[in-house]
Amino acid sequence: MKETLMILPSANAVDIKMVRVPADIEVHEAFRHATGLIARVEEDHPDYDWEDIASVLEDHGFETVDFILGPELDFA
Repeated sequence: MKETLMILPSANAVDIKMVRVPADIEVHEAFRHATGLIARVEEDHPDYDWEDIASVLEDHGFETVDFILGPELDFA
């Protein structure tokens, strides 16, 4: 079974997160859906942190994924 992963980027490398997209969400809808969920947390909880966002994403079928951030690739 193919799984879809989404990187949640951040300017600070230690804050980059990865989630597994629920199988019932189309790839082209995953970005929009996650953006809406994150925006809702930001509006409802101005002092939010990653745990608040992770909880809402998980309530909607996204799963947090552990990963190793590899070396930077520069193709200039």
